[in-house]
Parts: sequence; structure tokens; C-alpha cells
Amino acid sequence: MAGVADAAAAPGSGGEGRQDGGRDGRQDSGRGEPKTLWGSSEPRPPASGSGQPSPQQRTETLGFYESDRGRKKKRSLSDLSLLRFISAELTRGYFLEHNEAKYTERRERVYTCMRIPKELEKLMFFGIFLCLDAFLYVFTLLPLRVFLAMFRFITLPCYGLRDRRLLQPAQVCDMLKGVILVICYFMMHYVDYSMMYHLIRGQSVIKLYIIYNMLEVADRLISSFGQDILDALYWTATEPKERKRAHIGVIPHFFMAVLYVFFHAILIMVQATTLNVAFNSHNKSLLTIMMSNNFVEIKGSVFKKFEKNNLFQMSNS
Repeated sequence: MAGVADAAAAPGSGGEGRQDGGRDGRQDSGRGEPKTLWGSSEPRPPASGSGQPSPQQRTETLGFYESDRGRKKKRSLSDLSLLRFISAELTRGYFLEHNEAKYTERRERVYTCMRIPKELEKLMFFGIFLCLDAFLYVFTLLPLRVFLAMFRFITLPCYGLRDRRLLQPAQVCDMLKGVILVICYFMMHYVDYSMMYHLIRGQSVIKLYIIYNMLEVADRLISSFGQDILDALYWTATEPKERKRAHIGVIPHFFMAVLYVFFHAILIMVQATTLNVAFNSHNKSLLTIMMSNNFVEIKGSVFKKFEKNNLFQMSNS
């Protein structure tokens, strides 16, 4: 019995010796770390095969990562020294691969910014040719279309009334455009351009600057409202007659359209005259003010966030 008890006690004593020895060995060999860092109350982090902390233990700070282990080492008062701080700042690393999506997006932003001038020039050239086509249409194709519409109206009795309409809706719109163009052309002959030029030239620089800004705002407002006037005229002239009349008539809409085109033409002429005075001035002060005003407008547009639909509408304008 005594021998059995001694034999049973021997493994326990040996186990306690191995456990104590293991603890002492870990405390002695402990990779040079203080005992207070990894005590029994704080679990030891799992070791990885690469020898680096796992991603859960890294903390991103100003674009780089620090392990929790390194941050706890820096908290020790014995490690607070200028040399250690300089050494840490000179040898710290960056783990950019952990934020691959963020840095890839920023690189794409740089490439997009580099492609903007090329795409903007393509858009500007397209807009210039589009405006040129619309301008030349008024003096080339529109007279031919008006002539064809008049020829159909004159020769209509020879063919008989096969249709309820005397003219097609497109031909009616072409006739209205031609008549408005001719009437406004004769009305513009009564505007004295030389008197307008000298009247604007006699104003001071500040007055010209204010006039130019007022003309620019008025041009945008009248353009948006005038397009509605023309569309209302075309629809009133080509609306099916079966419907109940809900408008004031074609003639009032026609006079409104003529007045709009006439006043808008005068507005564009005054704006062009103001620019002409700015270019012909000796000190070029007005031209400098106008250019600075354009840069202010560009600055206001740059710092705004536009959606794709809004940017498309601005490009069309």
C-alpha cells in the first residue's frame, strides 16, 4: 500500500516539477518580453506562420498598420526615448495591399483626371459643329423647305384635297420659321448699331461689367422661356382640330414669337458690342474682369458634385 501510494505520488510530483519548469522556462526564455505584457489574465495572441501579426491585430494609422503588440511595447516607460522614436519613424512599414480597393479607386481617379482634357476637347468640337450645323440650316436648308411648302400650297388645287390638312405639320413649322425670320430681319434694320456702340463705350468699366453680367443672366432666362414660346406656337399651329380649343389662338402666339426673337437678337447684339468694347479698350481692364469672373464661375462648378444626368444636361446647354 505504501509502495503504491509512493508510486502514485511520484508522477504528481514530477508533473508539478515539469509544470513549474515549463513556466520558468517560458518566463526565462519568453523572447525578451516583460512578464507584465502577457500575463495569465491576458490571452497570448495566436502565432502566424509568417511571423507577422494577423489582420485582426493590425490597426491602420495614417495609411500604415501597426500591430497591437508594437503599440503595447511603446506604452512602456522604459521604451520612451528620442532615439527609439526616430528609429521607429525611419523604419516603419506600409501595408497598402490590405486596402487594395481604396488605392485602386484613387489611381483610377488620377487616370480619369488625365483623360478629362482629351474628352472635353472632343465634346467642345462636337458642340461647335452642332451649333454650326444649326446656324447654317437656317440659311441653307430652311429656305428650300419653305419653298417646297409654298409650292405645295400653290399647286394643291391641281391635285385635289386628298387629305384633311392643307400642309403637313413639318411644312407648317417651316413656313412659320421662315416668316418669323423675314419679319425680324426687317425689324433689325431700325436698330442703330453705331449709336449702341458709342453709348456702351462711354460707360465706365464697372458699369460695363455690371451690364455684361446682366446681359448674360438675361440671355439664359430669355433662351429658356423663348424655346417654350416657339414650341407652343408650333403645337398650336399643328394641333388636331378635333380637340376642344384650349389656347388663345395661332396669331397671338405668332406675335409673341416674333417679339421674343426680336428682343433676343437685340440682347445678343448688345452683348457682342460689350465684348467688342472690352477688346478695343486700351487698358484691357474690362477684359481682365470678365476673365476673372469666368474663373470664379468655374471654381463654383468644380467644387460641386454633379450626377451623371445633371452633367449631361449641362453639356447639352
